[in-house]
Amino acid sequence: MALKKKFSCLWTLGLYLVASTKIPSITDPNFINNCLDAHNEWRGKVNPPAANMKYMIWDKGLAKMAKTWADECKFEHNNCLDKSFKCYAAFEYVGENIWLGGIKSFTPRLAIMAWYNESQYYDFDNLSCSRVCGHYTQLVWANSFYVGCAVAMCPDLGEASTAMFICNYGPAGNFANTSPYSKGESCSLCSKEDKCVKNLCRTPQLIIPNQNPFLKPMGRAPQQIAFNPFSLSFLLLKIF
Repeated sequence: MALKKKFSCLWTLGLYLVASTKIPSITDPNFINNCLDAHNEWRGKVNPPAANMKYMIWDKGLAKMAKTWADECKFEHNNCLDKSFKCYAAFEYVGENIWLGGIKSFTPRLAIMAWYNESQYYDFDNLSCSRVCGHYTQLVWANSFYVGCAVAMCPDLGEASTAMFICNYGPAGNFANTSPYSKGESCSLCSKEDKCVKNLCRTPQLIIPNQNPFLKPMGRAPQQIAFNPFSLSFLLLKIF
């Protein structure tokens, strides 16, 4: 009886700690800046260097899309991704990366770095992955330069402190048999109006997504889902 009471107290304490953890809003300037800074940092560090890597900017619609799907707490990709103009009217197709892990260790930079670290499994010359690397290729897809991210607590996917972090990208990347970017001297293929900022092509004026002519994709590589190694134990406990 005493043991049962002890476990009950620990569970209550866990719920209290999770409840007291502030989940960043998709309108929080710090959260937005952290997401953008991490994306642009890694996009500017690709190897081989990118000649046409665009500087990412925040899109409120993509952030709302990410938040809506994150709140569903489904460890899978949004079911609208393969349907033309079904996710978000501004883009024919939208890309998506997902991270799952503990909220205590979560930061946008940590999750985005985990996606970037998949670069070790990507062969740029052969356009192939030896292991999961679809998060990396979407992260560094040169023309996917609008992004919106969100976080949600998902205790049903593990422990009480399990969080899901989702970023959506427009226009979508990961087209089959296509390089994520053009190899070459940084910014050497930027448009004339662009300014080279930390190896990225940054357009001075704000561009409205639905006023841009996007090429219709001919096919997409499979998307994968990334998760913190610790979340595996959460899922096993959930199953068994």
